[in-house]
Amino acid sequence: MSCAIVGLSRCAYYYQSKLQDDSVIISVLNAITDRHLRWGFPKCFNRIRKLGYQWNHKRVYRVYCELKLNLKTKRKQ
Repeated sequence: MSCAIVGLSRCAYYYQSKLQDDSVIISVLNAITDRHLRWGFPKCFNRIRKLGYQWNHKRVYRVYCELKLNLKTKRKQ
């Protein structure tokens, strides 16, 4: 009844967010980049998908950048 007075749903009152544990993503990315040093994000992400993981590409890219694996592209001169 107090939720109705405040205008908050019961679901929102009892909601507890899950802490993201990225340790599995970190270990998989490190294993891939140890074997293939010059692979960029798209190739690494495709390999992760082929291994059977169903992580969101935004989440994987966030961890990829946190590990400082994003490479600068070499342009033609």
